[in-house]
Amino acid sequence: MKIIEGRAAGSPRCVLITGATGAIGGALALEYARAGTQILVLQGRDAARLRALGDACGAQGARAVTQVLDIRDHDALVAWLVAVSDAEMPDLVVVNAGVNINTGPNQRGEDWHGIQRLLDVNIKAAFATVQGVLPAMRKRRRGQIALISSLAAWRGLPETPSYCASKAAIKIYGEAMRMAMADEGIKFNVVMPGYVESQMCADMPGPKPFLWKPEKAARAIRRGLASNRARISFPMPLSVGCFLLSTIHPTASEWILKRLGYGA
Repeated sequence: MKIIEGRAAGSPRCVLITGATGAIGGALALEYARAGTQILVLQGRDAARLRALGDACGAQGARAVTQVLDIRDHDALVAWLVAVSDAEMPDLVVVNAGVNINTGPNQRGEDWHGIQRLLDVNIKAAFATVQGVLPAMRKRRRGQIALISSLAAWRGLPETPSYCASKAAIKIYGEAMRMAMADEGIKFNVVMPGYVESQMCADMPGPKPFLWKPEKAARAIRRGLASNRARISFPMPLSVGCFLLSTIHPTASEWILKRLGYGA
């Protein structure tokens, strides 16, 4: 591994991660700490888990800056991001915070309050995060923003319609922003994981093929971001399958999904 000023090649000096107490967020924090990132700015809602993660990153030599914050308070989120962008100047921001809901037993339907919470976190807070850190990056004319979408963005699943729709919105937004900000030196990347071992994944109904450990997902994400890949999707068999489902006639994709155990 090539080392640059104590860091692995492609590892930024400062990384900010929202939803850092989740499976992917926590694994990413530790992955960057091990790769030599000097400063990790970590947001979460669970103070104890956030403190433990900060200590673990510190043991790897990184300085952890933690913030307990409910990102549904979008004004507070933006105010914090503006302040921390001035203070720490993150090179990479990972927009990772997210929640999931499903249609429940016997697909009785999603709860409206649950849908509102999901939209507040998965879409509104994600957009607010970008708006909070973007002005400082534009002034410096450099920076990188990674938006965590999902392979579920390719084709809606009957058990999780709102989640799939929210991740599709993130995918489209990230693709558009990548083009919009390229001339200003700001990189945008869309990350589309498949099933990653976590409580949120365990709570989801339906099959979970090609399940990855969070650590494996974090390595794939870090390497993809270091290469500035427009779309970082994994695992490959599931990625190809989900993409193909989005290209064929809906009647055919419905037939395939039912036989795979979705919406049964």
